[in-house]
Amino acid sequence: MTSDGPTEPEDPTTAAAEDSVVEEAEEGEPPLGPDEGTREERLFRRFAHQWALLREERDERRHEPPSFSTGPSNLRPAQVPYGLDLAAGWAWRLLLIAGAGYLLLWLVGYFAVVTVPLAVALLISALAAPFVQGVNRAGLPRGLSALLVVIAGFAVVGALLSFAGQQVAAGATDLADSTVQGLQEIRDWLKDGPLNASDSQINDYIKSAQDLISERSKNGTVITQVTEVGAALGHVVAGFFIALFATYFFLADGDRIWSWVVRLAPRAARERVDSSGRVAWLSLVQFVRATVVVALVDATGIAVGAAILNVPFVLAIGVLVFLGSFVPMIGATIAGSVAILVALVDQGPVTALLMLAVVIGVQQLEGHVLQPFLLGRWVSLHPLGVILAIACGVLVAGIAGALVAVPLAAAANAVVLHLAEMAEMAEPPAPEEEAGGPEGTTGQPA
Repeated sequence: MTSDGPTEPEDPTTAAAEDSVVEEAEEGEPPLGPDEGTREERLFRRFAHQWALLREERDERRHEPPSFSTGPSNLRPAQVPYGLDLAAGWAWRLLLIAGAGYLLLWLVGYFAVVTVPLAVALLISALAAPFVQGVNRAGLPRGLSALLVVIAGFAVVGALLSFAGQQVAAGATDLADSTVQGLQEIRDWLKDGPLNASDSQINDYIKSAQDLISERSKNGTVITQVTEVGAALGHVVAGFFIALFATYFFLADGDRIWSWVVRLAPRAARERVDSSGRVAWLSLVQFVRATVVVALVDATGIAVGAAILNVPFVLAIGVLVFLGSFVPMIGATIAGSVAILVALVDQGPVTALLMLAVVIGVQQLEGHVLQPFLLGRWVSLHPLGVILAIACGVLVAGIAGALVAVPLAAAANAVVLHLAEMAEMAEPPAPEEEAGGPEGTTGQPA
């Protein structure tokens, strides 16, 4: 093969560069052959392709959410002494418990027209439950047995109050004459006694008292007090019927009512709720029985003392002391003071002092023998707990609150002790580490 002229040798560097241009085509860019334009055109097309890729990447970044770096915090947590941390933990828990207790007591006091009769119905049901069970064993249905026991109980209480009222009505005239005579003796003592008061001074004292009463009457205070007494009487009547119907249903359908209450609790807690309720009921029954025994002893002792001293209204005094003894520690004392006043008006100061000695003696027998032996053994409630319960009951609902506060405190104490005992029984025993490892056979703790 001939050529027109001498051929120039091919530059190896140029060939290698052209081959590299073909091999180094970017991804997504068509490969450029050695004959597709000059070197400047190829570089320009490559630059345009790179610029298009940069624009696409910039547009994609605009639509992406802003990124941020993460990692461990460079701030150290606040360090407080262990004692302060422990005190703060106890403080907010105690505040929470106190707030919940205050809210509960406020609700009980706000709905005292309902809550107090229900509590009284529970006490009466605890006292009458054995009688209902006895009548039920005789063959009568439980509903009829409960109805008969409720009617019989209210008939007995009504008969006692009727006899006491008749005795008071029969001796009211004599007591009024004794009161007038006693007031005259006081007037004579003011004149002839160490005060040496003149008739004008005594009359001035009496006139001042009369003017005070008249002024209070003009200001409408008496009308307000009468209105308050009427409202209180309405609450008492409403509470009586609530207690009456609640007592019947507690005695007739107590098991079904309690089953419904238990079903309100979560399933995992129903066993403990049921056992706690039964323990509280047993404690309540024991408390009522012990209180009835104490009330009978107080009423019998004070009534016998009044009869020996020839104080009028013996039966009325005995009934009043019996009912007042259901308020522990202070009920019988307050009721016994009525006997002392009657003795003072009817028989004079000497008989009143003797009656005071009788009341104190009966109270000492109750406080040092009956209360520790019966309530301490059957209920296990400390005297300080009794005093605090009475104070809280008086603040919440007055005399009725003091009546039901101690049995409720006794029931709560029994429930707490029962749950604590269950918690101790539920704790698993500590695992014993053996010296021989998992497969050891020595049987001795490490």
